[in-house]
Amino acid sequence: MDLNQTQVAKHLNTSQKQYSRWETGEFTIPLEKIIELAKFYNVSVDYIVGLTNDKSKNW
Repeated sequence: MDLNQTQVAKHLNTSQKQYSRWETGEFTIPLEKIIELAKFYNVSVDYIVGLTNDKSKNW
C-alpha cells in the first residue's frame, strides 16, 4: 500500500515509535494489532506473521 510507519501506526491507534519497535522485533506486537493489520491489508494473519507466503484469507 506504500504507507509509512506513521500512517500505519495511526490506523492501529499507536505511535510511530511503538510500531517501529514491533516491526524490528524489539517488542512483541499484540494479537489484536496483528488481526487489525490483517484486516487493514486484507491478508491472512498467517501471512502477517510469516507462516505463509499466501496472502489469501482462510476465514
